Order: sequence, then C-alpha cells, then structure tokens
Amino acid sequence: MSTAKVRDSVFLRLTFQQKSLLGNGYWHSVLISLLRGSAAIIVAAAHVRAIMYPGLRTITDPPLWFQGFAFLTGFAHHAVLVFFVISGWLVGGSLLNKLDMPGAFLDYAIDRITRLWTVLIPTFVLTLLFGFVAGVVNVGKIDASFTNEYSAVVFVGNLIGLQRIFLPDFGGNFALWSLTNETWYYVLFPLLVLLFTTRKQTSRAASFLAVLAIIAVLPSAITAYFLIWLLGVAFSRIRIECAPALRLVWLVLLLAVATYFRLTGTLDDFSIDTLWQDVMLSVIFLCYLSSLQFQAASTSPLLHPLACTGNFLAEFSFSLYVLHVPLLELLAHYSKTYLGLRHLSPHEPLHFGIYAGMLAILMIAANLSYRLFESQTYRVRRIAKHWAARAREFLPIARRAS
Repeated sequence: MSTAKVRDSVFLRLTFQQKSLLGNGYWHSVLISLLRGSAAIIVAAAHVRAIMYPGLRTITDPPLWFQGFAFLTGFAHHAVLVFFVISGWLVGGSLLNKLDMPGAFLDYAIDRITRLWTVLIPTFVLTLLFGFVAGVVNVGKIDASFTNEYSAVVFVGNLIGLQRIFLPDFGGNFALWSLTNETWYYVLFPLLVLLFTTRKQTSRAASFLAVLAIIAVLPSAITAYFLIWLLGVAFSRIRIECAPALRLVWLVLLLAVATYFRLTGTLDDFSIDTLWQDVMLSVIFLCYLSSLQFQAASTSPLLHPLACTGNFLAEFSFSLYVLHVPLLELLAHYSKTYLGLRHLSPHEPLHFGIYAGMLAILMIAANLSYRLFESQTYRVRRIAKHWAARAREFLPIARRAS
C-alpha cells in the first residue's frame, strides 16, 4: 500500500465552527431526521410490548421469535438518550447561531414555549377525553389537587416541567418524565450563555443565582443528564473530517456499545448510576454524527429517499412521543373490554397482528395530531413574535408618557 493510501485511511481532522451546519443536503441532517422519527417509534414499540405482553422473564420457555422481538424493542433507553443529544445539538446550537441577533433570547423563549405547548395542550385535552371514554375520569376529578393526576393544577404544572419534581405525570402519561429534563435544559442553557457572554455584572450575577436556585430544586439525575444535552451543543460546533474507513469504525463501535449496554447495562431509568454508560455512548454517537457534516453528492441515489423518509417521520415524532401512552391505555382498555385480552400471548402468532395494529394506530393518530396541531407551531410562533415586537415598540412610548 502506498504512503498516500495509508495516510488517507487514518485521515482525521477536527474543525471548530462558529455556526452549526444545517440543511437537508448534509448527511448529518438526514441522519438527525431519521433518528428523531425512528427513536419515537422505538419508544412507542417498547411501551406497546411492555403494556400488552407479559414480561420476558415471567414467561416459561418463551419462543425464540419473542426473545428476538423483546430484544429489538428494548432500546427505548437509547432512543430517549438520542433525543437528549439531538435536542442539545439543534436547540442549543440554534441559540448560539443567533446570539448576535437582536432579541435572540426572547425569540428563543418563544420558540421553546410554542414548540412544547402546541403539542402538549392538545395532547392533555385528548388525554382527558380518552379518560372519559375509558371511564377513569369524571368531571369531579378535574379539581385543583396537587396529587390528582387529572387535576387542573397538574395540567398546568406539566406544561412548565414540574412533573416528577412537585407533581405527578398528567393523566399517568409516564413518557412525560423526559420533558421535565428538556424543559429545564431549555431554561438552564440560556442562563449559562448569558452568564458567560454578558458584560453587565448585574445580569451575570442574576444568571448565576438563577442557575444555582434551579440546580438546588432539580433532582440530581436531571442536573447530571444536562451534561448529555451540553455534549450535543458542544459537538454542533465540532466538524470531524475523516476517511470513510474511520467513519465506518465509529459506526460499528456505536452499534457494538449500544448492543452491549442493551444486554448488560441498566436501562430502567436515567440516574446517576447510568450516566457513565450514557456519556460513553453519546460521545461515540456524536463523533459519528460530526463526521457526517458534509454535503451529499447531488447524484446520490440514497439522498432523496432517506431525506424524505426522515422528514416525514421527524414531523410527527414529538406528537407520537407525548400522545402514545394515553392512547395506548385507551386501546388496552378496548382490548380487555371487547376482546377479553388483558395481555397478548407470545405463544399465539396472531396476537402479534394485534400488537402491530396497535402500533400502527398510534402512528396514524400521531400523524393526524401533528397535522391538526403541531404543524401550526410556526404560525403560532409568528403571531407570538409579532405581538412581542409590538410590545417592545409600545414599552418605550409608555415609559415616555408616564
């Protein structure tokens, strides 16, 4: 082998970029879209199995197909980890891109609130509706209690990320736990940015005190996993140029480590004990993702179908994530009431058809919810920013008049 070929096979160069690269023509953007969509499907598939099938360890002599099925649907922990990493990359990276623009922090706040609430408010209303249909909710249950999971207080509290801190998950939707992390990462990150970029001592002191106050209130696991989110932000500024062979090594290593932790790791929750394995997996994933920050050839036969598939799945991924648990509980209620099936049997192949049908219903319903509600996010955002601009114009006039 020539010296040039040896050098090319191990070629590696890190470039620090002031702005993150975005666009459908970049391979990393295509992968991000694909992962956002597939991660939500993985989480939903895992929860359908967990609710509708008995646990693998409780089954005597489980069929081989069911063992493989349980393994493949057991990557929900990894999927949520991907959500955290990509969120840091996209949300944190986007704020850093816009720091030199006027009103960047206000626009960021509007972007985050509209992103969450245009999905959560309709989902919570649907959760109440599903509860009425299943007979687990009545008008008397909608009170101001801090412990009733269907109360108005819990409804509002879950909109601002207080579930699992002071309040239960609204409607028993256990998937909402990760939105507590996301919500507070959305708050902590701009405070950290302000702390290190502002020249005003009072603003710096206020940011520092706010960060300390939030960390004092948050559970330690939420604070610890902020590191994962920040890794996503950091790598959005790192472009790794390398030979295809090294990129392939990272991909193989990523799949191997993910499989190893799937078989041996702790996957029941996100705690201080699981942080080390998730940091390792996140760094490997981010190295691979950063190595894909280059434009695909316009003649690539894979670009168009992968980009279209990724965009389609990513569009309704958030709606699927927050809606699938309450809708699944309703489907389980119908399965028990009308089919007499509280659990599906791994020994009945036809029952897998029921499982697949439930998963399909969740995806179709999430896509419909996206079209009705989540797709209006940008319209709501434009209106909110318009009124914010009007308010900024009005305040100086009001001050002069007073």
